[in-house]
Amino acid sequence: MLTTFMGLYTAYVLITIYVSVMQIAYINQTKRNEPILLKRADFLKAGNYSVAKEKLKIVNTFLEFVLFMTWLSVGIQYLETTFIVFEPLYKTLSVVLGFVIINAIIGMPFEWYSKFVLDEKFGFNKSTIKLYIKDTLITFALSIVFGSAVIIGLYFIMISAPMWWLHSFLFIFSVIILINMLFPTVRALFFDKVTLLDDAELNTKIEKIMDETGFVSSGVYVSDASKRDGRLNAYFGGLGKSKRVVLFDTLIEKLTHQELLAVLGHELGHFAHGDLYKNIAMVGAMLFGMFALFGNLSETLFLELGVSNSPSVIMILFMLFMPLLSFVMMPIMGVVSRHNEYEADKMGAQLGGQLFLAEALKKLVTENKSYPLSHPLYIFFYYTHPPVLERLKELGVDIKTLEDSGLKSEDPLQDELT
Repeated sequence: MLTTFMGLYTAYVLITIYVSVMQIAYINQTKRNEPILLKRADFLKAGNYSVAKEKLKIVNTFLEFVLFMTWLSVGIQYLETTFIVFEPLYKTLSVVLGFVIINAIIGMPFEWYSKFVLDEKFGFNKSTIKLYIKDTLITFALSIVFGSAVIIGLYFIMISAPMWWLHSFLFIFSVIILINMLFPTVRALFFDKVTLLDDAELNTKIEKIMDETGFVSSGVYVSDASKRDGRLNAYFGGLGKSKRVVLFDTLIEKLTHQELLAVLGHELGHFAHGDLYKNIAMVGAMLFGMFALFGNLSETLFLELGVSNSPSVIMILFMLFMPLLSFVMMPIMGVVSRHNEYEADKMGAQLGGQLFLAEALKKLVTENKSYPLSHPLYIFFYYTHPPVLERLKELGVDIKTLEDSGLKSEDPLQDELT
């Protein structure tokens, strides 16, 4: 059984690297062609950035493979024998947290390089070393506190419930829903400074389109995200009464009111279609499959690993194999997600205007220096959003006609009206 699991993980790593290699070759081939949506220099720069990120991803994937094999061969055994704690709960907590902390420490150089070398080189990083260290320490502290609570909860479920895997699934699924509800508040408390939008005119327009879709929010907020990153973004966070609209200050700076309303109209489309709940349901289905599998592992696997069939080992195996199942599920979730994005674009065009949404999409590409082309295989495995060219085409926009005033609609009547 151990050989089967190792073989599956090896296949996952090889496919991941192959897809990245195909993406790199595709970008290197197309980045010298006629630029699309971006100016020549920016088009080449975006291509180079994407290639650099993929190369780093390949190295990171290889390291994860080495770590995976190390954990299975000697790592889990080492943790179990190193933490000599007689109380089972404390031993479980020590072993699982040890696993998480070691992985986090090993991954730090990659995160540092990505932010302070690659992102710095291509003009995305706005963070300082001091801010990065502060964010890292806060993230570490929160992970230890909340991670410990989750580990303790799982431990008591696993030692007391006959069908522990089902109860564990329900517990973790509830935690995920809680995280979705608390995310805006936690982010505002520990990371970004979030303030109420002070633009009365824009606030009125946003509230109007929210009323049209029945979206009840606790407020429209602005995040000072520009202190860390120059990219444009926005999100609708929370569930129930905790829902809020959060706009990155970079988004407000770069988009006009009409373009911003079109982007928010797109996000409201997700709300109107219940996409958040669909996504949670898909994640729930994936977690259910994982818990069903790891709740019924053969005793042979533990004998081959030379470890006990204990809660700590099961939790570590779960985390080790999660990337594999996520990779298998991603294409399925991607198909659903890309469909939802098209539908949300229709709502964005309806609420904010077809051409304004198209121009906003164009600005998101140009300001974020996103390379607009990808290999079909890469899109299949990784894209949760359709390629921007496909989205513009679906909106009925002539992507080949780029003028200083913006993108032209293919609808002559629409052109005359704008």
